[in-house]
Amino acid sequence: MDRDDGPRVRVPEQRAPEQPGTADTLRFTVLGPVRVRRGSELLPSGSPQQRALLAALLLREGRTATANELIDAFWGEDPPSQALATIRTYASRLRKTLGQDALVSESGGYAIRVGRGALDLTLAQDLAAEAEKARATGDRFQARTLINKALGLWDGEALASVPGPYADNQRTRLEEWRLQLTETRLDLDLEVGCHAEAVSELTALTAAHPLRERLRELLMVALYRSGRQAEALAVYADTRRLLAEELGVDPRPELGRLQQRILRADEELARPADEPAPAPAPLRPAQLPATVPDFTGRSAFVTELGGRLATAEGSVMAVSAVAGIGGVGKTTLAVHVAHQARPHFPDGQLYVDLQGAGARAAEPETVLGSFLRALGTADSAIPDTLDERAALYRSTLDGRRVLVLLDNAHDAAQIRPLLPGTPGCAALVTSRVRMVDLAGAHLVDLDVMSPEEALQLFTRIVGAERVGAEREAALDVVAACGFLPLAIRIAASRLAARRTWTVSVLAAKLADERRRLDELQAGDLAVKATFELGYGQLEPAQARAFRLLGLADGPDISLAAAAALLDRDPHTAEDLLEALVDTSLVESAAPGRYRYHDLVRLYARACAERDEETAARESALSRLLDFYLATAAGVYALERPGDRLADHREPTQYSGLSFADRHTAQDWLYTEANSLLACVRQTSDAGAVRRAVDLLWATKDLAESGANAKQYEAAAVAMRDLARSSDDARAEGRALITLTNARLAGGRFDQAERDAQRAMRLADAVGDPLPSCWAPNDLGIIALYQNRHAEGEAFLTRAIENFRADGNRPGEASALCNLSRIHLAMGHTTSAVALAQRGIGIYDELGHTLRGANGRYALGLALAQSGEHLEATEQLHTALDVFRDSRQRLWEGMTIFRLAEVDLAAAFPARAATKAEQALAVLRGIGGEWRRGNVLTVLGRALSEIGQPGRAHVCWREALDIYEAHGSTEADAVRELLATTLPT
Repeated sequence: MDRDDGPRVRVPEQRAPEQPGTADTLRFTVLGPVRVRRGSELLPSGSPQQRALLAALLLREGRTATANELIDAFWGEDPPSQALATIRTYASRLRKTLGQDALVSESGGYAIRVGRGALDLTLAQDLAAEAEKARATGDRFQARTLINKALGLWDGEALASVPGPYADNQRTRLEEWRLQLTETRLDLDLEVGCHAEAVSELTALTAAHPLRERLRELLMVALYRSGRQAEALAVYADTRRLLAEELGVDPRPELGRLQQRILRADEELARPADEPAPAPAPLRPAQLPATVPDFTGRSAFVTELGGRLATAEGSVMAVSAVAGIGGVGKTTLAVHVAHQARPHFPDGQLYVDLQGAGARAAEPETVLGSFLRALGTADSAIPDTLDERAALYRSTLDGRRVLVLLDNAHDAAQIRPLLPGTPGCAALVTSRVRMVDLAGAHLVDLDVMSPEEALQLFTRIVGAERVGAEREAALDVVAACGFLPLAIRIAASRLAARRTWTVSVLAAKLADERRRLDELQAGDLAVKATFELGYGQLEPAQARAFRLLGLADGPDISLAAAAALLDRDPHTAEDLLEALVDTSLVESAAPGRYRYHDLVRLYARACAERDEETAARESALSRLLDFYLATAAGVYALERPGDRLADHREPTQYSGLSFADRHTAQDWLYTEANSLLACVRQTSDAGAVRRAVDLLWATKDLAESGANAKQYEAAAVAMRDLARSSDDARAEGRALITLTNARLAGGRFDQAERDAQRAMRLADAVGDPLPSCWAPNDLGIIALYQNRHAEGEAFLTRAIENFRADGNRPGEASALCNLSRIHLAMGHTTSAVALAQRGIGIYDELGHTLRGANGRYALGLALAQSGEHLEATEQLHTALDVFRDSRQRLWEGMTIFRLAEVDLAAAFPARAATKAEQALAVLRGIGGEWRRGNVLTVLGRALSEIGQPGRAHVCWREALDIYEAHGSTEADAVRELLATTLPT
């Protein structure tokens, strides 16, 4: 019987032609259990011995196996006396299953004749061969995809449960090939920049195959490129020690050279040796907005700016900054020039509206995150800080020719981190301010159009026939517009949309406003006058909608929220909003969502201040706050049936939306997060502060989601300050609890404790049951984290009493589960399990899905400490599914971390290391450094147990730095680990 060294693609010497008939529909698998299907039907493959015969014939790839070869495959050197008869019996049974065309007898042996695509092994061989070709041509992404497809054909152990020496040999061969494919795919992962994602898989593989040096080498590279140089060096030390102990040899030279490159902080090693060809979409961004088809004039500026951009090719990075008043056409000019310059920037064009004219300009770190994703950087590889993101951004652009259009900048400080800084790239900036403090920039001051250009733009929009018949009136129109492009475009567009108007009619309308337009010769007043043209033509209801909608902060507004603000039914509100879209005063951001250009918003607010009474403006924002509070409270109640917030929150005059299920409710919450938090921060009236605080309370899940944690905390701080300045103790107490939640999620326990203590004092003073219950609950959690167990038990006992007094059963369940963790920390495992079960019982009775997951999290911890690892894992996995489904990143990461602890306690250190790596990735940017220290401690323990003590010490040293910086008592245990587990 053949015993090949490894599977390979070849042309069989005795391949018979494919037979028609039933064999055409047969499909076989050997990369897992040996199975056979006809179409979608799974056919019986018989006893293990019969499957052994089937596997032996399939692995011949159509060539005939003689009876002696099959006997040798089954029994080796000690066959039974009836071996030949047994083979014939199995063959007869197989033929009945497969059909005469598939299993044939010839030359005293047997063969299976099916198409090459009928066997999963040959499919995997073909995919691997295609991957090798793709890699040879430089298409690493395609090669990686093909190898992943090949690996995906495995379904567990090859030839599972198939007996015989031949099957044993083939199993070993196929497993080795699988490992080789995995190494190749991981190598490709590193080549395309997915090093951070590869670390957890490589950690598990090196634990499973500790003597496989190629895996160790890949892990060192992955760690180094992830910024974990010390761990990468520790892997080498662990490998050298292990090889010496187990085999008495040194690492191979390639591993030693890699160690030296890491010690030298080799910049070439920090990125793939050869940059892969950019993927079509993410690595070659084309983000420029469409240029207007009627672009007019500005020829001198187009030539000047185009020439500057052309100099970026092969020289220093070029920066041009276009400044001018709002509406003068900065963006239109910049986009037009950028499109003309595209041939000079073949590696892509980036664009962002920096919202510099608005109240809250775009944050540079947010913009850099978006740019890095567009350039192909994985989310997991994007750093947290502004400086790190800017450095990675410049490194990513190094060697590329990319144009960056930074539109509507606030000032030079905002855009400095966004400049490429490398030869071959260029930045084009527009701003309402002149960037005199932007070093090295070519400054362009954009003025209004010349009369000839203005008339040409007007003619292109309105039509030559209409303008030609009334040329003098047209000149009056553009003169009345002050030759400002945006004013001309708005006026001309209105005329073009009204076929019954003449140009003289428009000129007469503008003449009525000449006094105001004459005053708009400088600054932003020109923009206001231009918008007055459109605003003055609105119907009264449309004008009111335009004014009031401009009062709301936030990036955009939904139709439902707009209807509440306007106090109109949704259908009427939609008609009003669509009319405003038609006049270009409002943009449709997406179906059912609307937004203002920042300058239009400023104008709308000025109109509201001028044309609306103070009471009307306040009522509009009050209705919007009511809508958000009523809807968010409904979402909260859907997530937390039986919670008493509905009874204790401030009443609202305007009703909110209702949802059929929790998933739809969650979608609304996370879609509206930025807008509703902006509504909270906008609140400045003492009479509205209580509702704003209750809105924060109803949306506390945002604090733990990761995506909106910073905005949530900023809003909580603003409401605390407003409540304090308004001398509203009740509102301040509740605001402090929301702030406590945010700071707990961020791992800032000292701040959280101060807030919770003051909240409890205020609540006791005014008799507010909400913070009276939740403040001691939160203080109990903080005491748990700070190892003050007796205090924690007292706080939580008080919380349980207060929840019961208030009839708040979900709150009682929360405190019971938290008390379970206190008892667990004190060594009372039996009562810890019982308390968690009581909490879960309440949650399940009330139908709490998300909070029930928190209970199962606590029960999983208690079961794990009781030694019931399987049951603990089941509880934690159930919780994990809910946290993921509910977009709770903090709890998702913490549950993965706890699963790592369970695996470690159950003596599965390799699995524990993989999960700890996953937890680090999920908790990136959320949870705080203390939690990161906990995960690093467990990761170090797992690494130590799988024979990587050097890397373990790196993790422990980082954890120790974190604990010492926070004054955490966990530092002592880590010092002991470092002292008693010395690296060799």
